[in-house]
Amino acid sequence: MGSTSGKNDSTARGADIGMIGLAVMGSNLALNMNGKGFDVAVYNHRPDRTRDFMSGPAKGKAGITAFYTLEEFVGALKKPRKVFLMIRAGSPVDEMMGALIPLLEPGDIIIDGGNSYFGDTARRAAEAESHGLRYIGTGVSGGEEGALHGPCLMPGGSPSAWPEVKDIFTKIAADHEGQPCCCWIGGGGAGHFVKMVHNGIEFGDMQLICEAYHMMRDGLGMTCDEMSEVFAEWNRGPLSSYLIGITADILAYRDGSGERTLEHILDRAGQKGTGKWTGISALEEGVPLTLITEAVLARCLSSQREERLAAAEVYRGEREIKSPAEDRKTFVGMLNKALYASRIVSYAQGFSLMRTAAGEYGWDLNFGDIALIWRGGCIIRSSFLGEISDAFGRRPDLPNLLVDGYFAGIIKDSLPAWRGVVAAAAESGIPVPAFSSALNYFYGYTCGSLPSNLLQAQRDYFGAHTYERTDAPAGVFFHTDWTGQGGPAASTQYTV
Repeated sequence: MGSTSGKNDSTARGADIGMIGLAVMGSNLALNMNGKGFDVAVYNHRPDRTRDFMSGPAKGKAGITAFYTLEEFVGALKKPRKVFLMIRAGSPVDEMMGALIPLLEPGDIIIDGGNSYFGDTARRAAEAESHGLRYIGTGVSGGEEGALHGPCLMPGGSPSAWPEVKDIFTKIAADHEGQPCCCWIGGGGAGHFVKMVHNGIEFGDMQLICEAYHMMRDGLGMTCDEMSEVFAEWNRGPLSSYLIGITADILAYRDGSGERTLEHILDRAGQKGTGKWTGISALEEGVPLTLITEAVLARCLSSQREERLAAAEVYRGEREIKSPAEDRKTFVGMLNKALYASRIVSYAQGFSLMRTAAGEYGWDLNFGDIALIWRGGCIIRSSFLGEISDAFGRRPDLPNLLVDGYFAGIIKDSLPAWRGVVAAAAESGIPVPAFSSALNYFYGYTCGSLPSNLLQAQRDYFGAHTYERTDAPAGVFFHTDWTGQGGPAASTQYTV
């Protein structure tokens, strides 16, 4: 079957870009591109989906042309060809690359906009470049609405490809105060790595909000209407963000019968893997990503619903919820500060992971720019991302947001309330793993003398792993014969 174009004539001119994959995200991105003045060729491996798109959302759209074979699809693209894949991550991307590479010519560009693992993106970029092609792995954030009206885009891969696609990317991206929410991230898998960290921070933000909701619902006995008003108020202040705003909407929502939809949703959370990848990457890089990892594990725990219900019966008498000692208004104010401080920790950990990975993979990441493009289009967009950008503007080599003067001031002001919320949760029997891990990370990061000296002694005792001493130069290691069986000379010095 050949092409079908309706009223357009893009086949004669050559399409500016091709979209492969016409599920919701691919369809909306194609419509977005077309709406910004670009001719778009579209293809899906299921012809019925292509026909549905052309007879539905794309009906009457001049400049969108459908094709039913890859050969015709590729042949309809202007050179250098730009092929945007919006398909399921994993083996489908490799299979599509295998089909496309023989059809493309040196200089052509393959773009993967799915939630691909950054290591796979680096591998695919190298493979494409070995054939004389160019490759971009781009994070796309904002969901289906963002794809249609303006997402946050985080492209990385073959640097020479960026000038070829920059005009398209910046025009379809979200706009914040006149600036497109898109910038070149770096080589290899950098774009998908930054998107992965974005999703990890998203996990942390969502878990923190859920814990605040849990404290208000069970600890303070607040109604959905009352909680909706609190989140709406918070969304007018420093906590202003997309996730805080939609939480207010969710709490206020009633279905056609007047029922609270939220109260009928099963407490079993799903996930698609990017949060887990963030935690795994942090472990591989040796970065303490405690809050985000706890957020992932909280979703895992929620999936064990049947076990939780059985355990709740075993401990029914031991888990009586107690209200916080403070009055409701005071405690809601404490929650506000605890949430803000914990969110700073979430972002601090995410940027710390990106900094470490940049050194590992040779990426020149601009953290100020990353914060700026996250201000629009994406799920974690919030008002204080501008302050994060300013922090890196003041000090590009900033090791951690917690030592920036602006954020340190907020943490110091919030600390009493933060401690109070975590203590009240423990006393009340309400789990707050994200709030707790954020506070403990702060305590650990700002502690000048951790108990790890004992840990090193233990490792040396059972495994002769050696240790450094406070009264010796760095890089000089010692081993002690802790049982005394080695004679009078109890310690041996090693220089590394």
